[in-house]
Amino acid sequence: MEFKGKKIVVIGMGKTGIATASFLGARGADVVAVDEKPFSQWGKGFEPLTGQPWLKVGDYDVTVLDSVDMVVPSPGIPPGNDILSAAQKKGIPIISELELAYRFIRVPIVAVTGTNGKTTTTTLLGKILAYAGKKIFIGGNIGIPLIDYAGFPQTDDFIVAEISSFQLQWTSTFRPHAAVLLNITCDHVNYHGSFEAYRQVKAGIFKNQHEADLAILNAEDDAQEGLAASVRSQVVLFSSKRSLKSGIFMQDETIVYLKPDGTEEHYPLGMISLPGLHNVENVMATVVAARFCGCSPESIVKAVSSFHGLPHRIEFAGEKGEVKFYDDSKGTNVDAVLRALQTFSLPVILLLGGRDKDGNFEALKPLLGEKTKQVILFGEARERIESQISGCVPISKEATLKAAIQSAYRVAQPGDIVLLSPGCASFDEFANYKERGNFFKEEVKNL
Repeated sequence: MEFKGKKIVVIGMGKTGIATASFLGARGADVVAVDEKPFSQWGKGFEPLTGQPWLKVGDYDVTVLDSVDMVVPSPGIPPGNDILSAAQKKGIPIISELELAYRFIRVPIVAVTGTNGKTTTTTLLGKILAYAGKKIFIGGNIGIPLIDYAGFPQTDDFIVAEISSFQLQWTSTFRPHAAVLLNITCDHVNYHGSFEAYRQVKAGIFKNQHEADLAILNAEDDAQEGLAASVRSQVVLFSSKRSLKSGIFMQDETIVYLKPDGTEEHYPLGMISLPGLHNVENVMATVVAARFCGCSPESIVKAVSSFHGLPHRIEFAGEKGEVKFYDDSKGTNVDAVLRALQTFSLPVILLLGGRDKDGNFEALKPLLGEKTKQVILFGEARERIESQISGCVPISKEATLKAAIQSAYRVAQPGDIVLLSPGCASFDEFANYKERGNFFKEEVKNL
């Protein structure tokens, strides 16, 4: 792509937007940077760009589109954004940072997407590939944006990229050599407009793949039903519930991988130290992707055995008075809460709440009745959640997470588990899920 003399609007001046603006400006584009926040709140990350002759700070309205050649929205800018809607009406090309980066990347990409489990799976896959001696770059929706990597020397064997639905929204040629779709459950409906629109965007990760590429799909995900038939690449299914004629699945204490060429491999279930059946699914997907990338079964077993998970994902946060506390602050949707609850058999006191994402909390009711002794609701969403789950378990409400933690500790008995799995965004009290999780762990320490 040639950018010299082109006028390009970049929407959103977070980490990705700043990296995108820098990339375009270095290649001769005239960049107009806009953000819904006032310029005074753009932060220190933007400071190196100030004073660049190719950069202009624009107004956050449709007038910014005058004489524009292209628009690049940052992840998180919804399709219904006024500027994007106006750009579409004017026929101005819109591409995501992911699409832009891909057009300059020469290294094979292994892409991981799904509603839940993306970061764990991406990180574990990167660990396996590195253990096997591959040169890798890990980034995308975690760590360094791919647009930054597009300007690197690109000497790696593989890119392992976590990909969000936000990044996939405006892609047209993006083609990962291998792509994992872990699951599709109700999330980000307020961004995409409907669950079906969200599902289609997620499934779009496979749309440009060729016969030599690989698609890894979840055989137990209803939202992926029929998807394999529409994919042109090689397809491998994984299942945590049944045996498959071809694919990877659990059998007793073993993970069995029946490969497309008819050969069979066995991996010990005991190599997985991460809690929960969902993490078995994550590992299955990484096994298939790692074998496709040339890793040996031995290196996979050793790497998986040494992997103990990531912060804020059903992470043990401490014990007080024989009550165990777990931080699942990354559980920002209803399906993540279900997965967290399924991990435990002991009585659970669940901390649920935050900023609502239009989740269907009624889906929790059967498991709440089975697993929990009490639910403590907190934050902005507490009234709406109560209206959907009342009647199945004792409920109390607190305005803040701090008050919810203290309330949980007061009612907990020895042997109980207090689980923060909020099912909501953190933005009513915190900057992000990490800040919320760290706050939880600090409060537990100080009980």
